[in-house]
Amino acid sequence: MTESTAPQSDPEHRTVLLRGGDVHSPADPFATAMVVERGHVAWVGSEGAADAFAGGADEIVDLEGALVTPAFTDAHVHTTSTGLALTGLDLSGARSLAEALDLVRAFADGRPADAVLLGHGWDAARWPGHRPPSRRELDEAAGGRALYLTRVDVHSAVVTTALLDRVPGVTAMDGYRPDAPLTGDAHHAVRAAAHATVTVRQRADAQRAALRHAASLGIGTVHECGGPEISDEDDFTSLLALAGAEPGPRVIGLWAEHVENEKGAARIRELGALGAAGDLFADGSLGSHTACLHEAYADAPHTGSAHLDAARIATHVTACTEAGLQAGFHAIGDAALTAVVDGIRAAAERVGLARVRAARHRVEHAEMLTPETIAAFAELGLTASVQPAFDAAWGGEDGMYARRLGAERAATLNPYAALLRAGVPLAFGSDSPVTPLDPWGTVRAAAFHRNPEHRISVRAGFTAHTRGGWRAAGRDDAGILVPGAPADYAIWRTSELVVQAPDDRVARWSTDPRSGTPGLPDLSPEADLPVCLRTVVGGRSVYVRPNE
Repeated sequence: MTESTAPQSDPEHRTVLLRGGDVHSPADPFATAMVVERGHVAWVGSEGAADAFAGGADEIVDLEGALVTPAFTDAHVHTTSTGLALTGLDLSGARSLAEALDLVRAFADGRPADAVLLGHGWDAARWPGHRPPSRRELDEAAGGRALYLTRVDVHSAVVTTALLDRVPGVTAMDGYRPDAPLTGDAHHAVRAAAHATVTVRQRADAQRAALRHAASLGIGTVHECGGPEISDEDDFTSLLALAGAEPGPRVIGLWAEHVENEKGAARIRELGALGAAGDLFADGSLGSHTACLHEAYADAPHTGSAHLDAARIATHVTACTEAGLQAGFHAIGDAALTAVVDGIRAAAERVGLARVRAARHRVEHAEMLTPETIAAFAELGLTASVQPAFDAAWGGEDGMYARRLGAERAATLNPYAALLRAGVPLAFGSDSPVTPLDPWGTVRAAAFHRNPEHRISVRAGFTAHTRGGWRAAGRDDAGILVPGAPADYAIWRTSELVVQAPDDRVARWSTDPRSGTPGLPDLSPEADLPVCLRTVVGGRSVYVRPNE
């Protein structure tokens, strides 16, 4: 990819001509060129017609056969935690308990005795024996230091004695069990104590690291899912301020706090949040045995934890709808999802179904759906903000889901094809750092779901990870390269483009399976994923691959 540039001007007011590649645009299925003016797409068309724009361009980019697509939107991210995982102790690659403890020792070695160490990503479900580290083992590995290690799902954590000693009364809190991972209130209290030790500079460095990494993957927008049980207000508002002041991906903020009236709604607006949504917990996670189920776990004698009932959900959705705010919930288990749809239906009876649908309320994760709850999502106009990488990581006959639920129930999880058949909008995300930022890998995971009945086309998955995130944020004019749309795009080095055939088994759920539509990269499991060469947000380059 080469470029020629006229004298520099304000990037937001420059005219850029891209030519000599493939432009993924419904405006012209065979487009090879695009013009960007004042931060928006101005024209999309053929190489021959591009000559008319060359004389007035401030910059001409020769794509050299590269692919231009809308930038991805990751609809569920924890930005600071992602940055801390990128810059700190990452246990996601540990293949055993012993290997995880070795990583802790290496990370702790040489650090001050009074340091508070933060780490993330252990997953005992993947280890031989399926046992998490004991407190004694962690105390030894950390050399007596305070240590906080979140499980991969971030719904439980293991900690050292030195960190517990910093939280008075923790042993009497819900979710505390001697020498077992912390959940519930005990986990929230210890997390707050650990995160309170992160300095303002460390936090900003972590946020920048996460946003830089997102940009390097062709992600132009992230939905930050904050809340009082996840981070804190300073973390949330500082991220929004940083994203507004520095070039990088856009950040759309969701704040997970229960709202009961206009005063509560005003507080959400003051924080700069789009809505009182995201990780407003109706339940927990399957990996930590805290997702709320109708029937007991296959490997535990209980049904998990319910954090919100239908009545509180109805109050929240009613208040948000009346205030013009988006509402949303974290709900994974079938019982939690039943409570969510029952509560939202009750709110619709109070304020009117049309108003509830217009608000585009959303549900995060929405894994353990039934035909009845899928139909309710469609009826109520709910967006399913989902993470296909969950199935790639924990699905299948031998995966964690099957151990937690049994094979029959596990096979029903993450039914993307059924959601699209019912007309439910999908927005794809990662829940990073739970699973990594990896947009093309996410689309691949949806197209090659471990249960073939739940697979969707690459095109439908790509739409869910681009336009779907914008629609979830109330914007129908973005996430697509057509004249007038924001110039949020990425340039890719990729393999030959593939147009999904109309008779493909999953093409029925594509946004447009006709042979004349623009192709997308081959995402079959054996294919190499595209490499991002440049990411542009609002007409401004926020990432350029070195030596490209």
